[in-house]
Amino acid sequence: MKNGEIAPDFTLYDDAKKAFHLYDKLENGPVVLLFFPAAFTGTCTTELNEVNNDLDAYSKATVVGISTDTPFTLAEYSKVNGLNFPLLSDHDALICSAYDTRYDLGFTGMGYTRIAKRSAFVVDSNRTIRYAEVLENAGHIPDLNSIKNLLSSL
Repeated sequence: MKNGEIAPDFTLYDDAKKAFHLYDKLENGPVVLLFFPAAFTGTCTTELNEVNNDLDAYSKATVVGISTDTPFTLAEYSKVNGLNFPLLSDHDALICSAYDTRYDLGFTGMGYTRIAKRSAFVVDSNRTIRYAEVLENAGHIPDLNSIKNLLSSL
């Protein structure tokens, strides 16, 4: 997915087991989608805590994290880290695939074939992707300052 493209719609369940429907949320303004590889890992925790600690800077948008972890894992992860935004479970990696942000690791015996690449998207209320960043290196964090700057201009 690239800037200017229409964002694929989806419904996923969050860490509280509530349905999150993207296009419904867009009625309230832009949505920031933060795909992350796995709960309880170092870089993911750093990224999500950084966003959580500066959540006021994202006040014009709905922020969500998305991973292939189960809702139960995400609920515990959110609780442990005191996150104040929903984490969505894309357990089958269908949305990761739709946004071209899925690792194809090939460790089928270990179940790691369905992991989100670390990436960030901002979708505006017209369903248009205004920011897209997909990182090949899971040790890097998206440019959160660019996201905040974009949100302040919307």
